[in-house]
Amino acid sequence: MAVATQSLEELCINSIRFLAIDAVEKAKSGHPGLPMGAAPMAYVLWDKFMRFNPKNPQWFNRDRFVLSAGHGCMLQYALLYLTGYDSVTLDDIKQFRQWGARTPGHPENFETPGVEVTTGPLGQGIANAVGLAMAEAHLAAKFNKPDTTLVDHYTYVILGDGCNMEGVSGEACSLAGHLGLGKLIALYDDNHISIDGSTDIAFTEDVAKRFEAYGWHVQHVENGNTDLEAIAKAIEAAKAVTDRPSMIKVTTTIGYGSPNKQDTAGVHGAALGADEIKLTRENLGWSYGDFEIPEDALSHMRKAVERGASLQAEWEATLATYRTKYATEAAEFERMLSGKLPEGWANSLPTYTPEDKALATRKNSEMTLNALAPALPELIGGSADLTHSNLTEMKVSGNFQKGAYENRNLRFGVREHGMGAICNGIALHNSGLIPYCATFLVFADYMRAAIRLSALSQAGVIYVMTHDSIGLGEDGPTHQPVETIASLRAIPNLLVIRPADGTETSGAYKVAVEHRKTPTLMAFSRQNLPNLPGASIEGVAKGAYVVDDCDGTPDLILIGTGSEVSLCVDAAKELRAAGTQVRVVSMPCWELFDAQDAAYQESVLPKAVTKRLAVEAGITMGWCRYVGAEGDVIGVDRFGASAPGGLVMEKFGFTVENVVNKAKALLG
Repeated sequence: MAVATQSLEELCINSIRFLAIDAVEKAKSGHPGLPMGAAPMAYVLWDKFMRFNPKNPQWFNRDRFVLSAGHGCMLQYALLYLTGYDSVTLDDIKQFRQWGARTPGHPENFETPGVEVTTGPLGQGIANAVGLAMAEAHLAAKFNKPDTTLVDHYTYVILGDGCNMEGVSGEACSLAGHLGLGKLIALYDDNHISIDGSTDIAFTEDVAKRFEAYGWHVQHVENGNTDLEAIAKAIEAAKAVTDRPSMIKVTTTIGYGSPNKQDTAGVHGAALGADEIKLTRENLGWSYGDFEIPEDALSHMRKAVERGASLQAEWEATLATYRTKYATEAAEFERMLSGKLPEGWANSLPTYTPEDKALATRKNSEMTLNALAPALPELIGGSADLTHSNLTEMKVSGNFQKGAYENRNLRFGVREHGMGAICNGIALHNSGLIPYCATFLVFADYMRAAIRLSALSQAGVIYVMTHDSIGLGEDGPTHQPVETIASLRAIPNLLVIRPADGTETSGAYKVAVEHRKTPTLMAFSRQNLPNLPGASIEGVAKGAYVVDDCDGTPDLILIGTGSEVSLCVDAAKELRAAGTQVRVVSMPCWELFDAQDAAYQESVLPKAVTKRLAVEAGITMGWCRYVGAEGDVIGVDRFGASAPGGLVMEKFGFTVENVVNKAKALLG
């Protein structure tokens, strides 16, 4: 086939395919099959439907695109280059998967402008997209007026068989159907191939019927390889359905055009090889060299630059009109987009004295959340069906539901994994919204992949975790998170905070709200804790601080977190009465303390004081870095037990008597 016989659309589609083929071949690593098969649907979507500005990837009212099947990222990089994004040049594509390149092995939002969310772990992207669509729906309901539409954009997703197999996608898509998110449109690359071969060996369900049961509008494009008109009509029909999300099943051939490897697992995750690339070029009539794009195709795709500038200019004119008509709302909208927090918001944080009633820190959390809710209109979130245990309802708002998207209480149902991934999408909508989500701390394991991606993606999600230790009592070891805090501390760029009382709870929320590129996980108690005289909001921000000190140089330092800080304070009184100089350090957040300069760290934990005892109702792993070779730890290095919480704590040694005895043993 001669190049001249190809239509302009074929040239554009094959440009996408061969950029992917050549990049993977040069890297000797990657996934060419999906870009080759999905290129037609991606071309139709980006060329005929997507609203975006390549020269301003952060333009607010752009449509969001999520490649949930992130292993096929060369599809997205090719689209970004061809449509004129400065973030991906031809040189970047040639450096695919290489050190320092803006074209990493899976899409990363913090690395490549134009990539909305970090995808790769399958199912996360479609769940993120649900969050993006929820953010759009909320802001549209909050700010749009009958005569001025300020917020109006779609969220488009390409997902594959693997995404549909992963449970997180089912959690999120079930909720999306319930909520009726009409501006969420997913294109399902139905190619019947996964890493192990044909999906027939493990995945034979009717995905379309499943999504219909979720409440989605479903269509099927039977020939996604060449029927561009059918793809376009399906997207048009999906946009016309405004009361439900839409899923378009697009049947394609993975590795389309490769004579010997298409429709096989062999083209999923490996380069084609020089011989097969030569045959594929011949088969598709592609006479261009490596990384060579025909000028006609590039010129056509680059029309997106002028089109995008015009779309943004139109929207900015709408914003100018909105400012004139609705000055108060416009000011709040633009403040949120800027990421600037309201003036004086932190003045709303509750403060406590030792005379105030002892409360569980989950109750302090509820009080703090409801004090902040009126001061921070960008705060939005909820619980995984544990609202009245996590205490996470904002009293100033109703429930975010179909027809009531302006409300801020999100009802996730029993869907922890989907909840975390959805909140990542809300945070990465980049509209100033601050999402929080809640469950029991032990169920962080159900959402660990989403928490890890929060940290990796620099998404400032706030995780509100309650029932933080064996102190929760009767529910027993299935619900007692002995190892969870330690495992969460292992995640880079995640702040794990375990407050000791009401004041530290306020301090934890202050940290969480202010850190917009770092997620924060707060672990709260079920049992009541006294308000400590030396507790400090500012101390929480430093990660550790002296909460109760002796008059002279300490002989011993007691280090506690959460409910064990008050235990250390009480033990210190007994030790001082016996003539021992004791300092008590509250260490609510290891990560924040580690970020302080050496002088501050020395002021809290002087190197000369080698007798140190850490007390935490969790496993002892990791505490050696703070107690040193001459120190010790009171912890729980086994699963818990079912009994009243106070008795469980006593049986595991969390008593003043045991702390005093351990301290005396350390001192010899």
